[in-house]
Amino acid sequence: MNVEYIEKKLESKEPLNFEDAKYLLSSEKLIEIGKLARKIKYEKSQNKVYFVFNKHINYTNLCVSKCKFCAFYRNGDEQDAYTMEIDTIIDEIGKMPNGIKEVHIVGGLHPKKPFSYYVDMIKTIKKNFRDINVKAFTAVEIDYFSNLEGISYKETLSILKNAGLDSMPGGGAEVFSERVRKRLYPNKIPYEKWAEVHKIAHSLDIPTNATLLFGHIETDDEIINHLFKLKKIQEESPGFLCFIPLSFHPENTPLSENIKKVDAVRELKVLALSSIILDNFPHIKAYWVMLSPKVGQIGLHFGADDIDGTIGQERVTHAAGAKSPLGLAKENMINLIKNAGFVPVERDALYNEIAVYDE
Repeated sequence: MNVEYIEKKLESKEPLNFEDAKYLLSSEKLIEIGKLARKIKYEKSQNKVYFVFNKHINYTNLCVSKCKFCAFYRNGDEQDAYTMEIDTIIDEIGKMPNGIKEVHIVGGLHPKKPFSYYVDMIKTIKKNFRDINVKAFTAVEIDYFSNLEGISYKETLSILKNAGLDSMPGGGAEVFSERVRKRLYPNKIPYEKWAEVHKIAHSLDIPTNATLLFGHIETDDEIINHLFKLKKIQEESPGFLCFIPLSFHPENTPLSENIKKVDAVRELKVLALSSIILDNFPHIKAYWVMLSPKVGQIGLHFGADDIDGTIGQERVTHAAGAKSPLGLAKENMINLIKNAGFVPVERDALYNEIAVYDE
């Protein structure tokens, strides 16, 4: 097997199989693999690269899940433990300049807050910022809310949608492996429940994203299985907007002694493979917060057509030692994309184009 063989399969629109994917992930021909992914990106979005004027809100770092890969969570008695009340969240969003299109909300599984806190959070944001897309709560959070209230996933999502939930992020997927889940995040939902939440969200016209966390104890086979499972969900229940591969940051986690952050070569290879396998996903994101702005730029040549957004202050990845800036101004996003050789396109949360910066 070689890259040329796989290229011919792609040109003839023949689906790649597990062995094809395994070859790509283990191959040292990084540039050639990148070219395959870049070609797929151009077929979908030409020379455009998307970004969004957005704000991240991590409403609490208290969490009952206590995942071993997480540097963000606190038990509640630490000096830096926090929970944002709704008024504070509104103030944080209000500090952003005019034109913000999306607020991205995720947090820990708070041990005491009732479901009404999350419903009221969405309602109040929508009341104060009617035109902002509220992208909130991972499938893990939805499962937690469902158990809190004793209602189904469908009821939970319907209540949140009626409150103003517009879309959902893709976090909590980590890697779809029971072996890894039992070792690193046994209190989180397994693949089957994650998939169920997203399928129900799609049935309710709530678009979602999907993620992969790699660079810890997962194997190549587990990464590939993860991608093919996501592809199948999208075939059965279309509704994913974007896929985001996330490289693990071990600093300040219990895994830091034995695991070092993967290098840019691995990050780019996983990004390219994701673009090649997930050909039924409209968009692939080179998330600059985890990759760094420079690697994110290179990632645009490895299949990504989105680099996320301005973000504001992101806490989760930075708690684990991310060295990327806390936020990038809109002008910096434009220059980042232009300097990589692409046309910057400002989008809204649903990838509707707002402005094209092609001069």
